[in-house]
Formats: sequence, structure tokens, C-alpha cells
Amino acid sequence: MRDIARDVGVDPALISRYFGSKEDLFNSVLEGCGDGSDLTAGDRATFGERVAHDLVYGPKKEFKLRWLLLMLRSITSPKAAEIIQRGSKAKFYQPFTDWVGGEDAEIKARMTAGFIMGLTVSRDITGGFDMTEEQCERFKARIATTLQSFIDS
Repeated sequence: MRDIARDVGVDPALISRYFGSKEDLFNSVLEGCGDGSDLTAGDRATFGERVAHDLVYGPKKEFKLRWLLLMLRSITSPKAAEIIQRGSKAKFYQPFTDWVGGEDAEIKARMTAGFIMGLTVSRDITGGFDMTEEQCERFKARIATTLQSFIDS
């Protein structure tokens, strides 16, 4: 807590006052990472098309890469790993699984999330997909078909 307070130029007591424990502070940071509700905002029938368009043409989302780095750095701590696992299940995977619904909802949700995360990291790390407009359209169509099949199957 002292290191964090020093980095942001405040007294450690101020952080304790507003956040409580280190775990509470960590939970607050995770809250700022988002919950994936943008994935379920819209018609299920257009899920693949909506998400594929965002993956191919959407802006780079710096906060998502910061979220990934935070997770990777923190996962080696048993306490942080538990908070991350509990939080990601409660705030993302369970609501997304419920939205997916049907038989094998958990499997479909995990496959979909993994596919999206992989493409997002690939895009953001390399600064884009570096394809012609025609290639981007074909890529988007394939992504859309794959995503929709995960949800509908």
C-alpha cells in the first residue's frame, strides 16, 4: 500500500480510508476493467456480425491490454488469482453463459470468449490486422460466421 501511495503521491492512510485493504483496492481496480456487457447488448441473431465488425474495424482498446497485463502479473499471487477468478466468473463468465443459454452454454461461452480474446490481443499487440479492405471484409465474414456458430450451435 505504501508503494502504491508513493506512486500516486498520497498518504497510505488515504488509500486505506477509501479502499480498505489491499484486496479491496485490487477489487476496485478489477471493477474498472469492464464486464463484457457490450457483448450481450443486442440481438442474439446479429451477435457474430456485431462482434466481428468491432474486432476488425473497432478502435484499439488500451484498457483491455492493461487489463490483460494486470491479470498476468497478478495471477502468480494465490490471493490475487482467487480474486481474479471469482471476479471474472461473477462479472463476466456467468452473465455471458446465462445470456448464451441452452445446452452446453458454459462450453459455448468459453469458446466464444477465448476466440474473441485471442483476436483482440492479436490485433492490439500488432497494431491492427494490416490487411486490405477486401481482406478485412472476408476476415470479418469468417469471424462472424464462427462466432455465430459458437452461440447458435
